[in-house]
Amino acid sequence: MLRNAVLHISNEQPLIADLFELPNPTDVVVRLTNLRSLDGKRPVFVDDSKAVFLFPYHRVTFIEVPQTAMAAADLAGGRTEDVPGTMPIPVRAAVHAELPAEAPVEDDELEIDEDFLRRIREV
Repeated sequence: MLRNAVLHISNEQPLIADLFELPNPTDVVVRLTNLRSLDGKRPVFVDDSKAVFLFPYHRVTFIEVPQTAMAAADLAGGRTEDVPGTMPIPVRAAVHAELPAEAPVEDDELEIDEDFLRRIREV
């Protein structure tokens, strides 16, 4: 199981979930469990986050699988290219190759820019 993968759905906020396996070329859905939002809360449309969910691939923009999850699942040292029978996960955004597993969050980054919020509210 690949833990803490980020599922990017078309025109929706990203969701964090646990993938049962890497996608195969013949799959039409992605199968996952432990569905939650980025802040760790259960989404409003989910009754039981531990249930099994099937998302059709035509709604999935891309899936981020952390290298730590790949290493924990012991899949080719975190590289999908080396796993036989799997295809690369479709990516429509830039891929960041070597990110630290846990980047420290500084308090400066958590401050809200009031001017930015004001401009958003005016739209």
